[in-house]
Amino acid sequence: MVTGAVVAALITALAVVGVLLIQAKGQVSERDSAAADNRHAEQAATDYAIGAATINATDLAGWVGKLKAGTTPQLAAKFDATAPKLEQILTPLKWMSTATPIAAKVSTVEGGIYKVDVFVNVTSSSAQTPDGAQTTVTYNVTLDKNLDWKITDVGGTAAALPLK
Repeated sequence: MVTGAVVAALITALAVVGVLLIQAKGQVSERDSAAADNRHAEQAATDYAIGAATINATDLAGWVGKLKAGTTPQLAAKFDATAPKLEQILTPLKWMSTATPIAAKVSTVEGGIYKVDVFVNVTSSSAQTPDGAQTTVTYNVTLDKNLDWKITDVGGTAAALPLK
């Protein structure tokens, strides 16, 4: 009788431990998947920001191509609409810039929509600043995992600043 109770208790304990292990494995898998998605969003946003910040006034079509790369058709259309105006500004300035990444961080995730703040160091020169200048630029990049990680929106510095 005692032996039967001990065996039953052992079986129950093993079952509980098994269930707990399965739950823990699922939680670890979910955490790892979320971390991988964050890394993917941060890398895609960084790549985009570097392309957007790297400008050669003699190849503005190539730059506009980088602005449109990986974006939704709606966002690409906005860049197509503004490209002629940007060309009118950048060409006479003889604008040249290169960018290097500083950091990227997912700020929010909601329903597969990732908002990433990307900070890049931009070295630029122009007709007005032939010796060049360095600035830190922030890009706020929104990616939609549900749309195969397409970029749905891009913003500037203001949205990355903390609210008072």
